[in-house]
Amino acid sequence: MLPDWLLPGRPDPLGAHWDGLGVNFAVFSAHAEQIDLCLFDPAGRREMARLPLPECTDEVFHGYLPEARPGLVYGYRAHGPYQPEQGHRFNPNKLLLDPYGRQLQGSLRWTDALYGHRLGAQRADLSFDRRDSAAAMPKSVVVDDAFNWGDDRAPMVPWDRTVIYETHLRGLTIRRDDLVPRERGTFAALADPPVIEHLQKLGVTAVELLPVQAICQDRFLVQKGLRNYWGYSPLSYFAPEPGYLSSGALDEIRVAIRRMHAAGIEVILDVVYNHTCEADMLGPTLSWRGLDNASYYRMNPEDPRQHIDETGCGNTLNLSHPRVLQMVMDSLRHWATAYRVDGFRFDLCSTLGREAHGFDPASGFFDAIRQDPVLSRLKLIAEPWDIGPGGYQLGNHPPGFSEWNDRFRDGVRRFWRGDDSMRPDLAARLTGSGDLFERRRRRPWASVNFLAAHDGFTLEDLVSYEHRHNEPNREDNRDGHGENFSANWGVEGPSDDPLIRDTRDRLKRAMLVTLFASHGTPMLLGGDEFGRTQHGNNNAYCQDNEISWLDWSLAGSEAGIELSHFIGRAAALRRRHPTLRSTTYLHGRTEPLPGIPDIAWFDADGHALTPEAWNVPQGRTLALRRAGPTEEGGVEVTLLLLNAGATPVDFVLPPPALHWTLLLNSAQPQAEEAAVNGPVLTLAARSACLLAALPLSQEATP
Repeated sequence: MLPDWLLPGRPDPLGAHWDGLGVNFAVFSAHAEQIDLCLFDPAGRREMARLPLPECTDEVFHGYLPEARPGLVYGYRAHGPYQPEQGHRFNPNKLLLDPYGRQLQGSLRWTDALYGHRLGAQRADLSFDRRDSAAAMPKSVVVDDAFNWGDDRAPMVPWDRTVIYETHLRGLTIRRDDLVPRERGTFAALADPPVIEHLQKLGVTAVELLPVQAICQDRFLVQKGLRNYWGYSPLSYFAPEPGYLSSGALDEIRVAIRRMHAAGIEVILDVVYNHTCEADMLGPTLSWRGLDNASYYRMNPEDPRQHIDETGCGNTLNLSHPRVLQMVMDSLRHWATAYRVDGFRFDLCSTLGREAHGFDPASGFFDAIRQDPVLSRLKLIAEPWDIGPGGYQLGNHPPGFSEWNDRFRDGVRRFWRGDDSMRPDLAARLTGSGDLFERRRRRPWASVNFLAAHDGFTLEDLVSYEHRHNEPNREDNRDGHGENFSANWGVEGPSDDPLIRDTRDRLKRAMLVTLFASHGTPMLLGGDEFGRTQHGNNNAYCQDNEISWLDWSLAGSEAGIELSHFIGRAAALRRRHPTLRSTTYLHGRTEPLPGIPDIAWFDADGHALTPEAWNVPQGRTLALRRAGPTEEGGVEVTLLLLNAGATPVDFVLPPPALHWTLLLNSAQPQAEEAAVNGPVLTLAARSACLLAALPLSQEATP
């Protein structure tokens, strides 16, 4: 039997923490007058006690409950002014999740009682709703994070050897018939040996999971019979999404990560610290809004009733506030220590770097992470844009961060589509996008290169559709990117025409060769290795169904097996040849071999490209030669040949004459490595080849 009173406790750490004898509760609010701790029965249905937190120190309300243990179900109610015009929206009738709660009990059930104001009232959000929301709210749960990690070791894969596989935890395995049904789409399935073996065969070194922190199923989607599948609507920053745990136990995550580590694969989480699920001023009161709306969110200084929205989701977290920044940092460290994840991909990272004057690479958020002894050692990836003023910040994030490079995505797509005047741009993308990232001693791996990602067409759809087909989203096909730099090559959607099918397959392989032969960090979209389609939907954020899920029957098809094997070969060649994953930017100023600079560009005739040749609009061919040291102390030379034209081209291999070996040919995916006879190599239409060479004469030997 728990006591019906609280001891003063401590203001730190924030959240609910069990010390073996009881639980300390601490929650921040700069403007609340009182905060009540609400205790519930194990099912979370009945409120058993309501205890005011007895102390407040430095704007942190706190109390200690003796005899309380892990498994205790709780929430908060906050008392204070309800003055929306001043930014304050306190309403003690609304049960609030602990922002630091590390596990959730129950799910959100949409009802008008979840709103601090009365929906439909003439005064809108200036009205006040007195209904109790507890019955419709999930609750927080006290947990114990103890776990036996055994001999677990983080793989710590160097950036230049990293190959990322972006996927959705649920969508990855929900259609795996070889798994126990209740485990499909969960962390338990992520740790399944066949899944890990598949990733290893592809050469994947890191899995990047779409958001796994607790997700709010937005009301407007539920009313349409849809779901927030991607998960970019955070309900909690510390608790995992309950639906991703087959057993309901948090250790399921730890077991999965431990097994991934044992296989040499890192786990990177996509995290959403730019906004919350509480939307704009007319949104629900679920946690942060009810605890301290004016502190947690960026408010319009001219009208504090209004939230500043630089995310397109109704609100923007106020990371300029020290307690809000602390919450984000504490959340990151929680996932990095309690679960040992290996890195984070920051959604709309430009928002996180905003200060009062706009985006700042020296913002408090970036400074806090870069000096943190735990987080600064992890892989940190920025999505370098948001919808606010000056929101596109590709290349402007600070050292220590890599960035999703949409310029690579678009440049490669346009070159292989056959657009004019693309050779100069493609050259920059092939060499790590130094025009964007070569500053402040950043390395080529700062550019995360990708052909497709969760947001947009899959690789299969990129060569099958010219237009988006988002009708299932029920937004009249107005959502999603309008320009995808795609082509259907004769028919919109699937085709049985062997010529069209051959063109599409050839282009997919050519783009994959381009990806793996480019400096920077390659990223694959889950399912692209066996031809996954979303049927032209380029914004499948709300499609928790077969539109988005990986169809593993494709992996067993002849085409799927061939494409997966081809990707595995490309990844293996990247590992074997350091010139394909250079750790420095190359400028042609050094000669690893006499007469052979570290980088050189040629046309199909074997001549170095002149300024005039670079700018020929119809230039569809390109040869890139790179030379550099091997890990064994020697010197290697590699040659990448690209032909985006509709007809075969005879490439004259550039001088000096070398013993060339053809390593990979996108037009002949099953061909083994073979010596090249003669100084000319014919490249099929819309194809790419990768070659490596040894010096022909003793004089050229290092």
